[in-house]
Amino acid sequence: MEKILAGKTINVNEEGFMTDFSQWNKEVGEAISKEANILLSPRHWQVIDYIQGEFKKEVPLSIRRVGKSGVVDIKEFYSLFPNAPLKTATKIAGIPKPASCI
Repeated sequence: MEKILAGKTINVNEEGFMTDFSQWNKEVGEAISKEANILLSPRHWQVIDYIQGEFKKEVPLSIRRVGKSGVVDIKEFYSLFPNAPLKTATKIAGIPKPASCI
């Protein structure tokens, strides 16, 4: 499937997760965050950078791993990305939905 985000045609799956990380940029991330009703702050970007770094290292992501990252604790993670924080954060970061997400 294709979707237009930030003026770019982006490949997404049926749940709206990007299927080609090379199409991601900050403007695309901001467009996805607007769909999730999240206004990105510098703290959001720190978490997104961490998530993308783990993805590039092929490290499986979970809420527990993010909470133990030293970047953000679980309580703040939930406040930054309410309603399914890992699912929302990974979608904004332009990476596939983690296996640990339903």
